[in-house]
Amino acid sequence: MNNVRLNLRLDNRLDIKRVAMEEAESNHDQMVKKLDDYYTMMKRQILQYQSCPLGLFPTIGSKDNQSRAANVRDSIYCAVAAWSLSQAYRRIDDDKGKTHELGQIAVKCMRGILFCWIRQADKVEKFKSNQNPVFALHSIFDIITGDPIYPDDDYEHLQIDAVALYLIFLIQMVSSGCQLIFTTDEVNFVQNLVFYVERAYRTPDYGMWERGSKYNNGSTEIHASSIGMAKAALEAVNGNNVYGEQGAAWSVIYVDIDAHNRNRTIFETILPRESNSKNTDASLLPTICWPAFAIHEEPVKRQAVNKVIRKLKGNYGIKRFFRDGYMTELEDKNRKYYRPAEIKNFDGIESEWPIFYLFIMIDCIFHGDKEGAEKYQKLLKPLLVESPDGLLIPQYYYVPADKIDLEKSKPGSQKRLASPVGSTDGIFMWGQAVYLISQLLSDGLLNVNELDPVRRYLPALERPKFSARYSKFQGTPPDLIIQIVLIAESTRLQQLLATYGIQTQTPHQIEPIQIWSPKELTKAYEYLGVNKKLGLTGRPSRPFGVLSTSKIYRACSKTILCYPLLFELSDFYLAQDISLVMDDCKNDLAFLSKRWKLSGRPTWCMVIRENSIRGHNFGEFLDLLSQFKKGSVDGIRVSLGRLQSFISSACIEHLDFLHTLIDPGIFTKFEEKAVGSNFKSLTDIPSLIDIVEDGHVNKKDLLPRSTYDLCQMLRSVSGLTIQSQILEILYEREGPLYRTEGQTVEERLERLVQKAGAHKHWSVVRLCSALLGKLVDSLAPSVTSVLVRGKQITVGVFGHEEEVLDKPVGPNEIKTIIYGKCLPYDIRQAVLQQELILCLGKIIATSSELFDGILKIRIGWFVRAIEVEMEQEQGSAFDIHAISPHHVKEMMLTVLTRNTYEADIRTPFQKRQLDGALNRVPKDFYDRVWEILERTPGGIKVAGYLLPQQPTLSDMTMYELNFSLLVEQMLSKIVDPSYRQIMVEAFMVVSIILERNPELMFQQAVNMDKIIQEAYDEFQRDLNKSEGREKQDDMRCFFNTAPNVKHGTTGYIGKTVMRTLLDGDLRVTMDDMCCVS
Repeated sequence: MNNVRLNLRLDNRLDIKRVAMEEAESNHDQMVKKLDDYYTMMKRQILQYQSCPLGLFPTIGSKDNQSRAANVRDSIYCAVAAWSLSQAYRRIDDDKGKTHELGQIAVKCMRGILFCWIRQADKVEKFKSNQNPVFALHSIFDIITGDPIYPDDDYEHLQIDAVALYLIFLIQMVSSGCQLIFTTDEVNFVQNLVFYVERAYRTPDYGMWERGSKYNNGSTEIHASSIGMAKAALEAVNGNNVYGEQGAAWSVIYVDIDAHNRNRTIFETILPRESNSKNTDASLLPTICWPAFAIHEEPVKRQAVNKVIRKLKGNYGIKRFFRDGYMTELEDKNRKYYRPAEIKNFDGIESEWPIFYLFIMIDCIFHGDKEGAEKYQKLLKPLLVESPDGLLIPQYYYVPADKIDLEKSKPGSQKRLASPVGSTDGIFMWGQAVYLISQLLSDGLLNVNELDPVRRYLPALERPKFSARYSKFQGTPPDLIIQIVLIAESTRLQQLLATYGIQTQTPHQIEPIQIWSPKELTKAYEYLGVNKKLGLTGRPSRPFGVLSTSKIYRACSKTILCYPLLFELSDFYLAQDISLVMDDCKNDLAFLSKRWKLSGRPTWCMVIRENSIRGHNFGEFLDLLSQFKKGSVDGIRVSLGRLQSFISSACIEHLDFLHTLIDPGIFTKFEEKAVGSNFKSLTDIPSLIDIVEDGHVNKKDLLPRSTYDLCQMLRSVSGLTIQSQILEILYEREGPLYRTEGQTVEERLERLVQKAGAHKHWSVVRLCSALLGKLVDSLAPSVTSVLVRGKQITVGVFGHEEEVLDKPVGPNEIKTIIYGKCLPYDIRQAVLQQELILCLGKIIATSSELFDGILKIRIGWFVRAIEVEMEQEQGSAFDIHAISPHHVKEMMLTVLTRNTYEADIRTPFQKRQLDGALNRVPKDFYDRVWEILERTPGGIKVAGYLLPQQPTLSDMTMYELNFSLLVEQMLSKIVDPSYRQIMVEAFMVVSIILERNPELMFQQAVNMDKIIQEAYDEFQRDLNKSEGREKQDDMRCFFNTAPNVKHGTTGYIGKTVMRTLLDGDLRVTMDDMCCVS
């Protein structure tokens, strides 16, 4: 009986096992069948159109009318579709060669693109130093010959996102085992493609839609989608070997971590906007979702995606952006560009693109959101078109010509038609490729890790690490510790600091480790990517930031640590202000604590020179060193110690590309200062000798003197001020090369800068520096940091002509502009305004909320604001040029916050004067101006400037940044800060009146100056009655009157607007009139 039971159990187990095997075999067979179906579909819909010579794909797949134009972006997605199916086939043991075939199809396409681009290596070389659209890599090529289809200036080729997309999928495919790169020449070219995209954060381009701004007038602008793609590409390629697992050390790709950080910071700052003209854009979806996954901060990502869906989603797909006229029935297909105000015609009838449902669906699959994926699959299903080749996805859906008026009157009410491309007139290759990828994922045939081998979809901390030899991105650890190494310039300085309990090392004591300046690191990286055959010179000679200098490098059999640019002996005078240097030290550490994204700890090297301890700031300097010793600097965790003990925990970067360097001795290490072995005491470090200034001499008194007399006088005076005045006259009269006492004027000015800086005589320092035409380091990045936050900068002396910086420009161009605007009026402001721009760049990067309500930062007006505030504090005239750079920075912060923190103790005049000088406006100010303009056919007039209703309202939208900038352009015609602020208040009053009385509208142009003048006249009449005051032209009394009180400015302005209404300048559009309350 027991044997029978045992046999029954065995039979049951065998049956279960047999059933399981049959089910597994059935599942396997089903999977093979599905894959084969997709293989057939891929062949019919995409692969049959691949060109034989280069493997490129046409933009439109058609058997009857085959196009020879291949768009790089479209070809990449087609290659990815083939590669994705290849990845899926890897699960099958007997794939009948399809895995290899599909993989090689993708390889051929990617190499075809590389072939086209490598023939344009000269453009890459030029673009690295000059991001001009003429030097951009082409985006469209002939699929047979690989020749460019359009000339440089006949097509919008500058599309940073296309090059970045190529780099992302290059690494994805290499990581999956594909071999795309064959030779050293190609490795070098790929490295130069990295240099090409590194400056995306400051490169206005034409974007994914190849049209630049939404006005389609040929203008470029900075696009968040381009920056995000570049940022993702830099993360993907950093430290990866383009030869794959079998690669050598010299086939590794390097990334400037500081350039990556700038792209990252600015990308996150611009989001959820796309650009100045586009409040949002569908191109953000492939940037922040698959394939780039450019951001992993979930709140920021959700905000951007939800805004795209909320603003642009329709019943047939997602619009590219507001007022996009592409392929609408109203678009003139015979014209390349639109006319002014033409985009208003496309409002509400923009084409809707189903492809963007796919990007959202794929993102849902990557993040395990089955409901979301099913939702967009259902939305997509009725939009697909049946064809002999299977289901096709149309390029877009459009409103027919006879339904346009009905659609505009009731958005979403009319049935749209599928575009010929993707339905009846060829295959929309980009959309079809993405559709096939989405279905492979949806059917479970392709795993997300197979589509994304480098795990872009995961936060950096969760991604697998492939090599410890090269730095890799990771998240910032919550307990990050910054390692600090103190290097003393000399032995006697080291001993002096030791008496205060500060332990340092000298360059000799850390040997064989070397200390390099950042310039030497820049020189080393100039050998990266060099290729004489292709005419490529390697990395441009641009300085590295504090992130790059916080790595420890191994190169040429040496271990190297770089000190930050902050401690470089600079030609500019800021390094002579020790208080500012100490402040910048803290900023560097704060920056590292927030922005360090690499594996290993940052190592920050502080070089201490003897000049640092001379003067009155030595105590402040010791306080900072004491904080280092305690392990905390303003809440930032630090560890002070010996360099040798930090190496094991540091971030190490191997510069293997220097292995072919013939003479490693070309690099100069930081040498210890020789002081001799016979110094007797620590007081041997020279101290400053006090200088007695000569009696007050005005430059006007010196002008009549002859050159000979001035030279003689220069020999006898000791005061720094009079020396600078004499040299200024000699410079202007005789030129910089005029010689006196064996030295040129230029050489004497240089010496005077150093001497005056040591004695903290800042007015002399600034005058001499300006005469020498000095330019501060990092000026261009500071300007860019401000611009990408949607603000503009103007330079020029207060009360005189200004020039607007509204796009990133190079340092030399900025120098030309600043000196050109300041030189005729106050030459010292040429360097002072550089200081302020540098301060602004740092402040806005860390405390952008201080600039809320400030859209146009007028540097000359900021100078005036500081002067006025200091004069009010001191009760006397104030010379801003005489205070230290650190004091200027403190005053900058003061004027930005004073009206907020000290509002209760400031007079209305003081508030208005400061807010006016800062160009600060209320939160919804620009929206209210828009609403006024909607009710004013004749436009708005301020200080002789007319803001017309048309084409303004037709070209722009209320929430568009460009409209706000246009309003600022109008307000910039006002020359008095207080009057500007009263003007802002007047706009708010007019807006409230029109808001509460919707039946009113202006019949003629609104003259805002007239409204304010009449309000002031009424104010004076009341003062005359109550206090007997005589009429005055000076409005200061009016400016010093509170707005929202009895007999306040708001009341007078409101009365004037109502009086204008009764005089007939306002037209009533309804029978009943509402009251103004």
